Amino acid sequence: MAAEFFTLQSTNEFWPLQTSQVLAFHSSAKWKAHFQASKETAKLIVIYFTATWCRPCQFMEPAINEFAARYTDVEFAKIDVDELMDVAQEYEVQAMPTFTLMKKGKEIDKVVGVKKEELQTKIEKHRVQYYL
Repeated sequence: MAAEFFTLQSTNEFWPLQTSQVLAFHSSAKWKAHFQASKETAKLIVIYFTATWCRPCQFMEPAINEFAARYTDVEFAKIDVDELMDVAQEYEVQAMPTFTLMKKGKEIDKVVGVKKEELQTKIEKHRVQYYL
């Protein structure tokens, strides 16, 4: 088991404190612990199932980084299906990229394939906005 909990992929190297991050998990146990803790919030989580060899996933990578920078109230988690096969099976991932939208531990929506506009629409629909 790797000692690393997760890696952060900064969406903006010059202003990292002002942008959201994409959390990349490399351990099923660490993912499950993080996911369990996230059930206590109303925050939208977008789980991005990918693989290093997946060309459509590589095409969507810039969009995910863009969304993470734009929607800082949304958490983006990246899971490589080859590294965490059990997690991919649990979420019934059958094609990639797959984006599973979760809130309070429940799946509320899903997008399969290279569908940037559809994913953006669903993120905007399900995200929680806090206004003072």
